[in-house]
Amino acid sequence: MIYLENTEITNLAIHFVGNKSEDDFFNPSKSEIRVEENIKQLLLNYFVPPFKSEEYFHFYHDIDINMNEVYICISKIFEDNGALYEQSVNLAKHLFEQSIHPKIKEGEFYTVYFKNLVLDGEAFDAVGLFKSENKDTFLKVDRFHDNFELDSEKGININKLDKGCIIFNKEQENGYVVAVVDHTNRGAEAQYWMDDFLHVRQIKDKYYNTHNLLTFTKDFITKELPQQFEITKADQVDLLNKSVKYFKENDEFGLTEFANEIMAQPEVINCFNEYKSVFEKERNLEIADEFDISGSAVKKQARIFKSVIKLDKNFHIYVHGNRDLIEQGIDEKGRRYYKIYYTEEN
Repeated sequence: MIYLENTEITNLAIHFVGNKSEDDFFNPSKSEIRVEENIKQLLLNYFVPPFKSEEYFHFYHDIDINMNEVYICISKIFEDNGALYEQSVNLAKHLFEQSIHPKIKEGEFYTVYFKNLVLDGEAFDAVGLFKSENKDTFLKVDRFHDNFELDSEKGININKLDKGCIIFNKEQENGYVVAVVDHTNRGAEAQYWMDDFLHVRQIKDKYYNTHNLLTFTKDFITKELPQQFEITKADQVDLLNKSVKYFKENDEFGLTEFANEIMAQPEVINCFNEYKSVFEKERNLEIADEFDISGSAVKKQARIFKSVIKLDKNFHIYVHGNRDLIEQGIDEKGRRYYKIYYTEEN
């Protein structure tokens, strides 16, 4: 997790970056920005709190990390934070060159130097790259003697960071440790920030392993298992619930233990293990067989484990617990039914 305890902003540069494909322009500022202390605290609260995930990345390049533009600029800033303005212009130019999708919005691009930003209990210098694309309308109320006047202004909502990344001066040889957020784009245009501009890939840590193993497990239960075996929706939901419960109740993951406990039947276990290899190959992943479990990844992934049985367009049955309290059958008229046992009606 990232904390602000004794963090300060020492350097800040802001440039305007438009959409190159829309004939917008790139407008660099002439120098760094001098900011009053009270505004620095507002900026800290704008830039840092949105980074809530424990998902971290490295800069990379298919040929050589030293060919990654952002990595090179950041390395020069860490060598001498007095170089921040010069490198911020280079970074803004690089961002402008990647801003070619028609849905990419123009906006202000910030390069920030942080002192003593805490990551997992340890303080580091860090560089932040942020872009504000959306403006909100604010009411402005002025009082003149006994009267009031109303006006409106366009401005940046400091509770809504659009895009950002924080690069910690840690593991330089591996491409630094990078945290990323993008709250504005979800389609193809989103690739320009993560892939085209930053060019990062996820660190293979406990978050990576937990996230991908849970995704694989869900795919196996909902897609592969019904193709290989006869299984009811109720049994699928039961397996999903048991899988999430395992991750919530354990600090460490072991593939053999998990498969034996959750999948249980030898033929299902074999299918589970074989599908893991297929899943990894198709998605170019390497999921460890043993790893520490990330509670943050479990919390996020648990949301996609839908414990719901959908019956035509009439009913949804949400199953949270004991599979033995559900019976399935067919009546004398050929109609399918579920019988549910319970103690109390809430």
